[in-house]
Amino acid sequence: MTIRDPLAPESAPAESAGAVAVQKPPGPGGPPARPGRLRGRSKGHQVTWRQALRKDWRLYTFLVLPVVFLIIFRYVPMLGNVIAFRRFRPGGSMFGDEWVGLYYVEMFINDPTFWRVFTNTLILGGLTLIIVFPLPVILALLLNELRSRKFKRFVQTVTYLPHFMSIVIVAGVVLQLTSLNGTINQILAGVGMDQISFMQDPSWFRPIYVSSEIWQTVGWGTILYLAALTTIDDQLYEAARIDGANRWSQTWHITLPGIRPTMVVLLILNIGQFMAVGFEKILLLYNPLIYSTADVISTYLYRVGIQSGSYSYSTAIGLFEALIGLTLVLSANAISRRVVGSSLW
Repeated sequence: MTIRDPLAPESAPAESAGAVAVQKPPGPGGPPARPGRLRGRSKGHQVTWRQALRKDWRLYTFLVLPVVFLIIFRYVPMLGNVIAFRRFRPGGSMFGDEWVGLYYVEMFINDPTFWRVFTNTLILGGLTLIIVFPLPVILALLLNELRSRKFKRFVQTVTYLPHFMSIVIVAGVVLQLTSLNGTINQILAGVGMDQISFMQDPSWFRPIYVSSEIWQTVGWGTILYLAALTTIDDQLYEAARIDGANRWSQTWHITLPGIRPTMVVLLILNIGQFMAVGFEKILLLYNPLIYSTADVISTYLYRVGIQSGSYSYSTAIGLFEALIGLTLVLSANAISRRVVGSSLW
């Protein structure tokens, strides 16, 4: 005889054909749940890359031109690095005529001119990284403290303007200011001082180059830092003020940690360009009288490879420079990920 619960309903409604049964979790002693159906349902919601491409193919078409550009002008030219180990003759094979191994590598290692330009590259790259890189951060912090919007916009406009000037105009302005009859020498003559031949004295090239880099790039470099400053929560500053923190303490403990990921990413990118010191500006500013301090690897490659026609030799030097840049980027990224906790990849 079956005893029926009087509180139970007379009959349970039949499940519709499209209803999904919900399983109760098993008790401690009950049989384990069958997860096969749940896994199948979760997989059904995943979208494969083919489905995403079929669905949003109009958006992916915007990637076609950049990808084609990278392939043609960035990856295909890498095949030409083989002539660093083969003898290239104009009119012969594009990939060289005969295998010479490390002949051109040994040639530039034993060349004292290469080590002179290598040293100049390290010095100019180091000065640019140490002096120019922190200045956009400082300027962004100063602009962030301004309360007058009009004055802030005026300062931003004045500091952004040099970035939009052609490098030829920038070099022309620098040469005009530092020439024997230029503005600086006229001021020196007006106060009774001797005129200085800036662009004929090798010792003056590095300060002039770094100063021009500061004038041209610092203002534009503040854009990313100002954008990063807007992401910091204002409640952090309010809590710090309640605790009695002054402006310096707020900057040190809130602002700088807030923009640290941006600083790290830009630092890694700048380290990657450490060896690629501004080729165009140096080419327009230097002359044979100041080769001892102004000549860098990029300008040396231009003279040796393009003007003299030593393509295999210049390719070997360029490959060496690229390997150094790659090593610096990988090392800086690994150190940043281990020490700071943020990295480029």
